[in-house]
This record gives sequence, structure tokens and C-alpha cells, in this order.
Amino acid sequence: MDFENDILRCLEVLHQGGIILYPTDTIWGIGCDATNTSAVKKIYALKRRPESKSMIVLLADQRDIIKYISRPEPFMFEFLETITRPTTVIYEGAVGLAENLVPEDGSIAIRIVKEDFSRNLIKRFRKPLVSSSANISGKPAPPIFKEIVSEIRDAVDYVVQYRQSDDLPAQASAVVRFNRSGELIVLRN
Repeated sequence: MDFENDILRCLEVLHQGGIILYPTDTIWGIGCDATNTSAVKKIYALKRRPESKSMIVLLADQRDIIKYISRPEPFMFEFLETITRPTTVIYEGAVGLAENLVPEDGSIAIRIVKEDFSRNLIKRFRKPLVSSSANISGKPAPPIFKEIVSEIRDAVDYVVQYRQSDDLPAQASAVVRFNRSGELIVLRN
């Protein structure tokens, strides 16, 4: 895995409140420090997306959920142990994240990544990352890097070189939430 230079450049940009274009465990994402309100605002502006539409937060480890969710239910951790593909879970009671990332209902979409690049980046950054598909809001999410429009590529502060030549189309994650009685609801399969 030869992505050390990309990690160092990303860390530099993230610490300065910038935005990056990077490979994730699913499709390529536009990312920033999920605790930095002005960085999050840059992604909303680039995507032409209303701030009322929330974005996904990536974490490297399950144990980090307790830093950003006020009262995670134990069964949610049990569920995370059973999943075999990238799955985003919507949690109630978001804390410690940028205000403009959390909708009025206080929920937040979080995915624990197992893919090497994004996991390494998050661990070294020591903060969660925003991950929003690399497209203008309302347009299809590109399944490979080559299909990301120049309007997106040219507007970020750093474009990761690692995995740009991958040509196997990626898919977005599954999205789930639990209702008040602990029943699993699949929002996107």
C-alpha cells in the first residue's frame, strides 16, 4: 500500500479546514473534518446541497461511536459485528460534531470503515471525517474516479492519487436505522 504521501497531504489539508476528494470503503467521497463547521459548509457549497440534508460521518473504530453519540444502545454494537458490507447506521443523539452536520432531530449517519486508506487517514487524524458522494447534489454518484466531474475535482483542496485507476464500479453503502423498539429498518439496501 503506497499511500503515505496522500495521507500526509490529506492531514495537512484537514488540519487547515480544507476539503479532500478521497477513496472510501464504497464510492469516492468529498471529505473534511466532521467537527469543523466552516469545512462542512464548504462541502455543502461545492455540492450545492441544502444544509438541511445531512451527510455521512466516517469513523475508524466502533469504540469511537461513544464519543459522538450521547446514548448508543448496546444492540447497535452487536448489529455492527454482524454486517459484512459497508453499512451506514443512523443514530440518535449526535454530540461533538459540527452544528451544520447534525439535522434538527439530532440524528447522524455514521459508518465504521474497514478499507485501508480511509481507516488509516481517520486514525491518524484522530477525528471523524465527513464523507459525501463526489457529485453535485441531485446528480448520480460516480462509481469510479474517472467519472468524477472536473467541477468537483478542481474545487477540492487535495485529490488523493491512491486508487484513481480502479475501474471496478463501487456502490454506496446500505443505510439502516433502528426504531424506538429496537427494530431494524433498512432505508437503502
